[in-house]
Amino acid sequence: MTLAVILFTFFVFISKETGVRANSELIALMDMKAALDPEDKYISSWTINGDPCGGSFEGVACNEKGQVANISLQGKGLHGKLSSSVAGLKNLTGLYLHYNSLYGEIPREIANLTELSDLYLNVNNFSGEIPPEIGNMGNLQVLQLCYNQFTGSIPTQLGTLKKLNVLALQSNKFTGAIPASLGNLGVLMRLDLSFNHFFGSIPTKLADAPLLEALDVRNNSLSGNVPLALKRLNDGFLYGNNLGLCGAGFMYLQACNDSDHLNPSRPEPFGPGSSGMPSREIPETANLQLHCNQTRCSNSSKSHQASVVVGTVVVTVALLAMGILSFTQYRRRKQKLGSSFEISDSRLSTDQAKGVYRKNGSPLISLEYPNGWDPLADGRNFIGYEQDVFQNFRFNLDEVETATQYFSEVNLLGKSNFSATYKGILRDGSVVAIKSISKSSCKSEETEFLKGLNILTSLRHENLVRLRGFCCSRGRGECFLIYDFVPNGSLLQYLDVKDGDGHVLEWSTRVSIVKGIAKGISFLHGHKVKKPALIHQNIKAEKVLVDQRCNPLLADSGLQNLLTNDIVFSALKASAAMGYLAPEYTTTGRFTEKSDVYAFGVIVFQVLSGKRKVTSLVRLGAEACRFQDYIDPNLHGRFFEYEASKLARIAWLCTNESPVERPTMEAVVQELGNCSSCL
Repeated sequence: MTLAVILFTFFVFISKETGVRANSELIALMDMKAALDPEDKYISSWTINGDPCGGSFEGVACNEKGQVANISLQGKGLHGKLSSSVAGLKNLTGLYLHYNSLYGEIPREIANLTELSDLYLNVNNFSGEIPPEIGNMGNLQVLQLCYNQFTGSIPTQLGTLKKLNVLALQSNKFTGAIPASLGNLGVLMRLDLSFNHFFGSIPTKLADAPLLEALDVRNNSLSGNVPLALKRLNDGFLYGNNLGLCGAGFMYLQACNDSDHLNPSRPEPFGPGSSGMPSREIPETANLQLHCNQTRCSNSSKSHQASVVVGTVVVTVALLAMGILSFTQYRRRKQKLGSSFEISDSRLSTDQAKGVYRKNGSPLISLEYPNGWDPLADGRNFIGYEQDVFQNFRFNLDEVETATQYFSEVNLLGKSNFSATYKGILRDGSVVAIKSISKSSCKSEETEFLKGLNILTSLRHENLVRLRGFCCSRGRGECFLIYDFVPNGSLLQYLDVKDGDGHVLEWSTRVSIVKGIAKGISFLHGHKVKKPALIHQNIKAEKVLVDQRCNPLLADSGLQNLLTNDIVFSALKASAAMGYLAPEYTTTGRFTEKSDVYAFGVIVFQVLSGKRKVTSLVRLGAEACRFQDYIDPNLHGRFFEYEASKLARIAWLCTNESPVERPTMEAVVQELGNCSSCL
C-alpha cells in the first residue's frame, strides 16, 4: 500500500468520523429544540440545515475541536421540557436554562454529560426528584436547581461530586433529611437548602466541610443540636424558622436539653440507599485481571513482531495527517470566533467563553472589554495599581443581565438622575444590588476612572456596603457596580413613621445604628487604619442601609471619585435641601472631614427624633436637655435618659456652625465607646 493511498484512506476515515459526530450533535440539538421550544418561537435559529458551530445557532458555543461545549438559553421565555437527547452532547461543559418556564422532570440521561461543570436549571417549573445518577457527573462544579417544584429527598449520591462548589436547592418542595454525605464535598463553598421541608438534624460531617462559607437552612423543619463548627461561618450560617433547632453559641437559638442531642452524623430518616448495610460499590469482576502464561504471552508477542514496522509507519503518517487537519480546522474556527468579536454589541457570555477558550476560566472575566471601553485593557501600564486585584472584581455583562433578569422592572430598586439600581441573583445564588451608571456620568479620563475604581475596591468595613465587582459595557454605554444586597432598606423609611406600623425602631437599635454609622465614617476618614483619608461627601439617611440584624451600612462610599463633577454637584443639591450640607460649603465650595461630621450630626438628630426634618426646636431641645422636644414620641418613654443626653450632646457638637469646633469622628467613636450602655 503506497503512502498516498494510506493518506487518502485516513482522510476519508477522519472526514466520515467528523461528519458522523457533527451530525449526531445536530440531531441531539434538534430533538432538544422540539422539547424546549415546541412552538418554534424562541430558538428558531436552530435548523436542521444549519451548522451548530457556525454562529447561527443562538446560545450555542463550540470548542476548538468543533464540538458543542455550551448552551446558554437563560431568560428566553422557553415553555417546554428538557429532552433526554441532551445526553448526545458528550462534550458539553455548561448548560444554562435558568429564568425560563420549563417544566417536567430532569432526564436521568443527563448523567451521561460527564464533562459538564455548570448546570443551571433554576427559576423554572421543573418537578419530580433529583436523579441520583447526577452523582456520576464528576466534573460538576455548580448545580443550580433553586426556585422550582422539585420534590423528594436529596440523593446521597451527590456526596460523590468532588468538584462541586455550589449547590443551590432553595425554594422547592424537598423533604427528608440532609444527607451526611454532603460533608464529603471537599470544595463545597455554598449550600442553600432554605424554604423547603427538610427535617432531622444538621449533620456534623457537613458542618466540618473544610471550604464551606455559606449554609442557608432557613424555613425548614429541622431539629436537634446545631454543630458548633458552624459558628465559624458567622453571618454565612442562616437558620431562622426551624423551631426544633437548639445549640450553644448561636444568638437566636436556645440551649439544648438532653432530649435534643440527636446524633447529627446520622440524621433521621436515612436517605435513599442508606439501609445501614454495607453496599457493594465495586462489582466482583471489576478488578479481575486475565493473566497469560509465559508460553502464550511469548507466542502472542512473536505473532505481532512482523507488523510492528508497518504499524509504526502507518501511525506516524496518520498522526501527521491528523495534526494538519486539526490545525486547519482550528484556524478556521478561530477565524469565525474572531470575526464574531468584532461586533460591538457582542453577547457571547462568559459561560460560553469557558468552552471556547478555557476549561476552568474565572466566571468574572469579561469578553466585552476588548471591544472598546476598558480602563484595564491588557498592555496598559497604570503605575500604582495591581491588575490582578481589579481582575478579581470584573464581571461579565451577560452575568449582570442574567442576574437582573435583563434589567426587569420587577427588580428595579430605585432611580436617580444618573443611575438605576436593580436587585439581582448571581450565579452562586447570592443576592446583590447592581447600580447602573451611564458612561457619560463617569470621569472621561481613564486614569481618573481607574483611580476611582481602585478606591472603591479597597473599601472593606463592617459598616460599609461591600462592593462585589464592576462591569463596563461598550454596547450599553454603562458601568455597573455590583454590591451586596442589604434587605431592610434605608434609614429613611424608619423616619416619620406612625406608631404601630412595624417600622418604629427600639431605643437600643437606634443607639446601635448611631454607633455603626460613626464607625463607618471613622474608617473612611482613615482613623486607626493605614489608608488615605476618604471623604464621603453625601452622607444622609437615604445612604444608610439597614441589614437583617439592624446593622447600619453606608452606601456609595467613594462613588463620587468615579463620577463627573456636575453629577456630584447635582446629587448634593438634594442633600442641601434636607439640611445635611455643612454651612461652610457655600463659601469654600470644598468638602472636608468636618463636613462629613456635620452630616453625621444631622443623622443623629433624625434617629433621636424619628423625624426627617431636623427643626430648630429639636436642636434647642437637645441643647437644653428637654427630652420631650427631641425624643421620638413613638418610643413612649422607653429610652435611657443618660444615653439620650449623650447622643444629643454629640449631635449638637457635630452640627456646630464652625467646623473647627466639631469633633473628629475618631473622638465621636471613642465617646460612644466610653458609654457602657452604648456598647
